[in-house]
Amino acid sequence: MHRSTTTKRHREFFAIRPDDTSTAWSPVACSAGRIEEILLADDLDAAAGTGSRTRLARWSAGALIDRPVVHDFHEEVFVVEGELVVGCDAEGEGGETFGPYTFACRPPGAVHGPFVSRTGCVLLEFQYHA
Repeated sequence: MHRSTTTKRHREFFAIRPDDTSTAWSPVACSAGRIEEILLADDLDAAAGTGSRTRLARWSAGALIDRPVVHDFHEEVFVVEGELVVGCDAEGEGGETFGPYTFACRPPGAVHGPFVSRTGCVLLEFQYHA
C-alpha cells in the first residue's frame, strides 16, 4: 500500500470567490503587489526540494515579470480567466497571448517568461517536487 508523505492538511470542498473582497489574497513577494495568491494546499519546501503547492494567482492588469524564470520543481498552470502573455520583452511588449482554458506544463529547469497580463488574469497553479 502506498503511504502518503504529504504534510498538507485535509480540506473538503470549500468556496473560492476570486472577486469577493472577503477572500484572503496575499501579495506575491516578487511582484510589487501586482500579483496576489490564495494558497489552497501547500507543503512546498524549496530549500529541501520536497512537497507541493496548489494556488490561485491573480494578476492585476499590467502585472509584469520582466525576465525569464527557472526553478527546480514541476509547474502546471491553467488560465482560469483573463489573458496571460508569454515571451514578452522587459517592457511587456510582444509575446504570445493565452486566454481561458489554456494550460502549460513545465519540468524542473525549464526557462519560461517573461510574462505580462495586460487585462489581468487568474491562474490555477500546481507546483511540486517529484
